[in-house]
Amino acid sequence: MIQISVPATSANMGPGFDCMGIALNIYNTFTIQEIQEGLNISGCPLELCNEKNLIYQSMLQCFQVIGYPPKGYNIHIESKIPLSRGLGSSATCIIGGVLAANEIAGNPLSKEELLCIANKIEGHPDNIAPALFGGIVLSLYEEDKVYYNKLCLPKELKFCALIPDFSLSTQQAREVLPKKISYEDAIFNISHASLLISALLNGNYDLLKHACQDRLHQPYRGELIPHYHEIIEKCKDLDILCTFLSGAGPTIMTILKQENQNFVPSIKKYLNTLSHHWNVIELQMDLKGAQVKSIESLKKHPIK
Repeated sequence: MIQISVPATSANMGPGFDCMGIALNIYNTFTIQEIQEGLNISGCPLELCNEKNLIYQSMLQCFQVIGYPPKGYNIHIESKIPLSRGLGSSATCIIGGVLAANEIAGNPLSKEELLCIANKIEGHPDNIAPALFGGIVLSLYEEDKVYYNKLCLPKELKFCALIPDFSLSTQQAREVLPKKISYEDAIFNISHASLLISALLNGNYDLLKHACQDRLHQPYRGELIPHYHEIIEKCKDLDILCTFLSGAGPTIMTILKQENQNFVPSIKKYLNTLSHHWNVIELQMDLKGAQVKSIESLKKHPIK
């Protein structure tokens, strides 16, 4: 029996559309046991407790690559990451599934090989890469291979997620995006993404409020979120470093300095005046990524 813990992720990060994501310290945990036959899934809605479950399907795809014959499985899910809120809950299932399959089969695959399998399931690496490796990960998919680079931010930064009580499907969030963009908008995002990365690396945090601007997805997806523009303006008034849509939304992520103690109580008070309920969660960056351990030995098993 094995246990896999996978962190939440916040993808896109303003101008880093589909290529930049960060791992955060909320986790989904999957406990998986191989049995002779059958499939028993618990800890999630009943409609997901079947062979279409994303964890199980990810296990099967990894088994197929390895050449390992699947048997039966008990899968228990302990979910701390809200569903359909732009915090990478589906990515945790994919990473959990491929890691479980690799562990059950004797760890024949490296992290890079597992990343490629997970990317084929997910379709893009911006969530799955930080979920697997931790930290901020820049990634791209080219010629059937994922190329990535991991960054680690200084500890003086913290994150705060504003999570509403309504969901936003990835399909809906994709449908509102334009089919074509202008040359001007392309340059805008390239320049802002470059500035964002350099500002984070060099500690020039005053630049973040400029660097996190975007023209590819946030202006369109923001229209799907009630009070989006008002919330963004209120966050700016409370001395945060920057805000951005987490993944496809509707969660709004903020970056602020550790010493900013006024933001949380102030934004909670403001959000309570709105028509929807919002949870405010303070977060730190997760640096380790997904972790695998044997429940019997309680020893962590390294992945190549």
